[in-house]
Amino acid sequence: MKAHARLTACFDGSRTVLRELRSMAPLTLFPRRRSGSTAVVHLVNSATSPLGGDDLTLSIHVGPGAALRVSGVAATLALPGLHGESSLSTVEVVVEPGGSLEYLPEPMVITARARHNAVFRASLASDAYLHTREVLVLGRAGESPGSLTTSLSVMRGSIPVLRQTLAIGDSTLDGSLAVLASRRVLATDLEVGGPEHPAASGEWWSRSPLAAGGTLTTSLAPDAVTALAPLHAHPSS
Repeated sequence: MKAHARLTACFDGSRTVLRELRSMAPLTLFPRRRSGSTAVVHLVNSATSPLGGDDLTLSIHVGPGAALRVSGVAATLALPGLHGESSLSTVEVVVEPGGSLEYLPEPMVITARARHNAVFRASLASDAYLHTREVLVLGRAGESPGSLTTSLSVMRGSIPVLRQTLAIGDSTLDGSLAVLASRRVLATDLEVGGPEHPAASGEWWSRSPLAAGGTLTTSLAPDAVTALAPLHAHPSS
């Protein structure tokens, strides 16, 4: 299955309006009633996806001065293809001057035998704001995960803020202290354009200021609730 959903938010002088809201199964976008100036959209997988062979793209464009929050409503399952095909999900983001985007999907579960590639690319104006979070769950309960390659690339103006790639699926590497230490859940939280936060760390989590501005918080845990706790408890959430 190949699908491309599009979302465009613009500021009309008093609040953010959705100029384009184009769903394509299995990527379904639901606008939510709101009381403030920020537009809120829920992202729903309306079919079993991503499935091996799928190529899914979500494009998000935030215009000058607009504020948009995109959130998931349920965990996503990456499932194997019938003949071992890999799947691909891509999120393409543009945030123009003075714009703000919160992109906060629910966790992705990498099921046994799945082969999935996840790509997030963002181009931000120099004064734009971005907050994004990724939560990866390695297999369902009692299940060994398939393989996953996740890539995160964020540009602010002409300056790279973060370029990061993680490959999961080799049990020996995943079990090492240098990689995942056999933890099942990896949570990554990135904030760019907000207040600067000092470096900090605790048991299996760390928060690092980035050289080009922004803050990256990473947490490892045996379950999603524990992995998300440092992200909610510290300023980068």
